[in-house]
Parts: sequence; C-alpha cells; structure tokens
Amino acid sequence: MPNLSTDSLFILLKSLERAEKRNFKLYVTRNSASTDLKIIQLFDALDKMKDYDEEELLTKNESIQKQQLSNLKAHLYDQILASLRVLKQHENIDLQIHEQLDHAKILYNKGLYLQSLRLLEKIKILTKQNNQVTYLLQVLFLEKKIESLHITRSIQDRAKQLSEEIDDVNQRLDLIAKASNLSLQLYGWYIQHGHARNDDDRAILDKMMQDPVLETIKSSTGFYEQLFRFQCMCWHSFINQDFLMHYRYSQKWVDLYEANENMKTIETAQYIKGLHNLISAFFDLRNLPKFKDTIEVLEQFSQEPIVLNNKNNQIQCFVYLYIAKINQHFLEGSFSEGLNMIPTMEAQLQEIEPFIDSHRVLVFYYKIACLYFGAGEPAIAIDYLNNIINWKLNLRDDLQCYARLLHLIAHFELGNMEVVNYLSKSVYRFMGKMDNLSTVEEVLFNFLKKMIQKYGRAGVAGINKEELKLAFEDLLTVLGPLEHNKLESRAFMYLDIISWLESHIQNKDVQTIIKEKSAVK
Repeated sequence: MPNLSTDSLFILLKSLERAEKRNFKLYVTRNSASTDLKIIQLFDALDKMKDYDEEELLTKNESIQKQQLSNLKAHLYDQILASLRVLKQHENIDLQIHEQLDHAKILYNKGLYLQSLRLLEKIKILTKQNNQVTYLLQVLFLEKKIESLHITRSIQDRAKQLSEEIDDVNQRLDLIAKASNLSLQLYGWYIQHGHARNDDDRAILDKMMQDPVLETIKSSTGFYEQLFRFQCMCWHSFINQDFLMHYRYSQKWVDLYEANENMKTIETAQYIKGLHNLISAFFDLRNLPKFKDTIEVLEQFSQEPIVLNNKNNQIQCFVYLYIAKINQHFLEGSFSEGLNMIPTMEAQLQEIEPFIDSHRVLVFYYKIACLYFGAGEPAIAIDYLNNIINWKLNLRDDLQCYARLLHLIAHFELGNMEVVNYLSKSVYRFMGKMDNLSTVEEVLFNFLKKMIQKYGRAGVAGINKEELKLAFEDLLTVLGPLEHNKLESRAFMYLDIISWLESHIQNKDVQTIIKEKSAVK
C-alpha cells in the first residue's frame, strides 16, 4: 500500500460523500463572507487533486497566497466539521443531547430557570432511554447549579433527590470507566502480542482479570457495564485460546444488543465488533453452519442505513466480512476459489487506505498469504509475507513471527534450500527474541535443519519421494498429539501444519486435504 497523505484537511475532504460536499457549500454560502468564498476556492482546488501537493495547489490557484494558506486550511477544516454536524445531527443521539443541553444552558443564561429545568427533565429521559450516562451527569450538574443558586420551588426535597441521583450516576460511571479500561488493556495486550505464548503470559492475563470491578459489575444491569464485562471475558478467553468461553461471551455480547435494539444505532461499531467476535468463535470451534449463519447476519446488517450512512461502520463491516469470507475458504479448503475475491478486496482496501489501521492491514496480508499458500502458490504468498516482514511498526509480535515461519516453509516448498538455510537461523533467533518458540516451532526448525543437512542444495525436487514421505510421517507423529495440547496449540491457529504434512504424505494438495476433512464433519 502507498504512503498516506499527512494532510488532515485533505484526508477529511476526500472522505466526504457527494451529498456532504453539496451540503458544505450550502452551509458556507449562507452568509457569503469573503473568507468563506476563499475557502470554497480552496475546497474545490483540493477536491480536484488526487494527491496533496502544496506547490501545485498554490501554482494553480494564484488567488490563494502562501502566507494565508495555513489560516484558510484551518478555517476550511472547521467549516467542514460544522456542516457535517448539522447534516449528521439526526443520526447521532449524543449530538442531539448535546444540542438540547446547549439550549438548556442558553435558557439558563437568559434567566429562564424554570424553562431550563423543564428542558433538562426531557433530556434526562432521553439520556436514560439511550444509556447516555455521561450526558446524564451533565444534566444533573446543571440542575444542581440552578437549584443551588435560585429558589425555584420546583420539587420538594429536590436537593436530597439530586444528591442521590448524582451519587448513583457517579458510581455507574466509575464502574464503566474501570471495566472499559480493563477491556482496553486486554485488547491492547492482544494487539501487541497476539495469543498467550506460555504460562507466564497466562499468569499476566489472569492477574489482570483479578480486578475487583469484574465481581462488582456482575450485579449491575446497565448496558455499558454488561457490555464491558462481556468484552473483558471475551478478550481473556480468546487470548488464552479458550474458544468455548470465547463463544459464550461473544454470544452474550451480541445478545445484549438484541435485548437493547436501540443501542444498535447508538453503539453500532461495538455491535459489529461483537458479531465479528462471534464469527471468529465459530471459526475457531470449526462450526461451519453457525459460522455461515452469523456471517449472513452481519451481511444483512451491513445494508442498514446506520451502516450505509456512516463511513466508520462501512469500513468495520468491510474488514470483518472479508476476514470472515477468507476464513470460510480456510474452513472449506476452497483456497483457489478464494483467490477470485482478492482483486476486488485489494481495490476496496486501496479506497479505504486512509481510514484503516495498520493492524488490520497486517491481518489482511497474512490471510491473503495463507490463501495463496493453501492454493499451491507459495511464490505469491512470499510477496505478501514480505509486506509483513518489512513492516516498520512494532505490532502483532505473533503475526511477525508466523509470517516469517510461513515464509520459510514457502521457500522450502519452492525447493529454495539455500534460502531456507540462510533464513532459518535468523527466523529462529527472531522467534526466540519474541519469546515465541514452543515445542511445535522447535520441532519444525529441527526438521528443516535435517532436510538442509541431508539434501543440501537439491531441494524438495531432488529428494527421494519415499524418504521425504517418511520424514513427513515422522514429523506428523511428533506434531499430531500437540495440536490439542493447550500449551502448544497456538502455532496451529496460525498455520495448518497438520494439513500441510498430510498433503505431502498423501501426495495431495493442501486444499484437497482440508476439503476432505470438511466433508467428513
């Protein structure tokens, strides 16, 4: 993928839909100030550009002076956001509540205390209906301010009632903050390291889960309290490869939204993420029927207005649906068929490039590489793996390690024994440095080392087929039992080593082996 433009205004402008661009011009020209006319010129000039180039911008637009460009860009940025706020207000409950709060403050500043209190009462109902606890606290604080400064005679014992309400909301917010912090820490650990590598990792994760907030929050019925508790349990079980528990809490996460339908339009991204986790859980449990059913739910939801009218939700659905579809080809062994969707997927990835995080890009590269490897095209798999290996960010140690291991195996498949000999030492050191060497990896490296020592430059093509078959059978005998060992199963999540070995033993390609396994299930 090419480098992203570093200009925030340019990226924001390029994210606008046609209707949003039209709305912006109507919004700006309502007063037709001279500065606004200037920013429309700048808007049009940037809109025509494919890549941001300041020199080209100034050359082609002589009316825009270099010394005023910085201020114009800042003003244009603010005006675009202001126009979007007006356009998108009805789609966001928090924007609606915020506007009503502004109105209540204006009424208060005008000395209309009782009108302000009546409006605040309406806002309070709205916040409770939509689980907007942070806004509820703001409402209560403004109510308290009015009641403490003015004799409103609104309700008897109002001071006591307000104090109790504020204490209750503060307790809820404290629980939500602590639970969401823990959820974020667990997810952050996964983004950095991937799945738990050893007992030390599990001890760290278990210690994090000893946070007393998880016990306290059990009795809470609030939406966000439950959501973040389910997320904590979900991340913990997923990282520890406890796939049954991962399924249970992913299902609870999604069920929470089914019980609170209105939250699908308020916390949409979290709902999409919950569906993604449920799909992943069925993938890890190899439950193909449920896997397909849940993909269908996500596909149907991706056509809802709340997704189609929101760029972030669109991107979330795109990412998770394509990951799910690639995983489906892994489950069914239809690797060659899966290659057909890569051009379309890469074209769409190119379009959303400024809006997608590096972690997702790495996942896509690895998934695509696995597709090509499974389809019997290790040379192309190597190209995608190189994108991960050459990545400069310190992200997903696990993908960095297994990308290198698959890269090594792909060269072995191609018979590039000199390359395998050269790379095996550095890959071994790298995985050791990342504390990523389990028994499975050690056994694989020893196997490759023996192949190099025995056959040298001859490569796979020069090896006696019967000897090679026996070598793979011996390797399978060692690795087979480890597939279901919880301490060793991590490697099999990233590489279907067993199917690869069986393909060599049975003289079939990998996808045929997986298809046969899938048919039996």
